[in-house]
Amino acid sequence: MFFKSSKINEFRLWGLLLTMLGMGLMVLGTAGIVFWGQSGKVVAAIGLVIGLIAMLASLAIYFWAGMLSTSAVQLECPECHKLTKMLGKTDRCMFCKTILTLDPTEATITADQLEQQQSADVTSQG
Repeated sequence: MFFKSSKINEFRLWGLLLTMLGMGLMVLGTAGIVFWGQSGKVVAAIGLVIGLIAMLASLAIYFWAGMLSTSAVQLECPECHKLTKMLGKTDRCMFCKTILTLDPTEATITADQLEQQQSADVTSQG
């Protein structure tokens, strides 16, 4: 569960990784001029072009994640009680990584059972 996160955060992670990869390739490509002089210009050109493509892919992924985020279902996480967004039938909370679902056939506990459990906890505490 350590490496699991919500679907929207996964898209953002891939966008961030492509951004870092693109910038790294651009810097390393430009460093080719420092190390190899005139012949390093070819390395610089290749690095800058591939880095630019990676940066544009990152831009597309961030745009896609933003569009998905605007149409995502918002709900309150039953564990941490924070407002989170959910894509598809099942997803994870953005904050505490709890598995969430809106499909009653995939749920291990129904909303009525959860409500009864919470009311029992309140009465036992008070």
